[in-house]
Amino acid sequence: MIEIIPAIDLIDGKCVRLSQGDYGSKIVYNENPVEVAKAFEDHGIRRLHLVDLDGAAAQRIVNYKTIEKLAVSTSLVIDFGGGIRSDEDLRIAFECGAQMVTGGSVAVHQPERFLHWLNHYGAEKMILGADVKGRKIAVNGWKEESSHELTDFLDSYIRDGIKKVICTDIDCDGMLGGPSLGLYQELLEHYPALYLIASGGVGTLEDVVALEEAHVPAVILGKSLYEGRISLRDLSRFL
Repeated sequence: MIEIIPAIDLIDGKCVRLSQGDYGSKIVYNENPVEVAKAFEDHGIRRLHLVDLDGAAAQRIVNYKTIEKLAVSTSLVIDFGGGIRSDEDLRIAFECGAQMVTGGSVAVHQPERFLHWLNHYGAEKMILGADVKGRKIAVNGWKEESSHELTDFLDSYIRDGIKKVICTDIDCDGMLGGPSLGLYQELLEHYPALYLIASGGVGTLEDVVALEEAHVPAVILGKSLYEGRISLRDLSRFL
């Protein structure tokens, strides 16, 4: 069964959503992320994708105190991303309560450092962030498109032991128009053992069903939950 992973994106410690990574499109949905996380937990959710958008822009961890609050207040398994660039950033994230960390920009710009983390902490704690725009990896809060083509990027890290990948189609993110189902099917055909986490575009319960039928292991839900397109009660069949 597909794993349901709600997202909380943080700016100034508040729960927000963007469209296609545009900070100018910010909508604040709740000023208390703990309240949001507890609602997820109360409905049977066990996992949380926490993104530090301030950190992604600043290229260093910023909202680490929110990790602490969520880790103390809930039993959710937190995977954290956004702004992790240094050993110190990673140490802070884990010490504050993240059980997994997602690295995207660092995996592009500092591959040796990311591989060191992968070898030191293990594949269960490190997730590769593969955010794509036109099949190219985008970094630094999606403001910069790299020269790395998606499958070449994945080939390298899967050979080196990565097992979990969050793949976000930026053109779909926050638009509620449906996920990049074809892209995910293609990736799973190429990497059948990969724990692929789909992200971006999910707007209806039918989108989640379609991903499950395509054998996508997990999906991140954001705006569809906050806009009421999918209710937490709707998700009970997957929990």
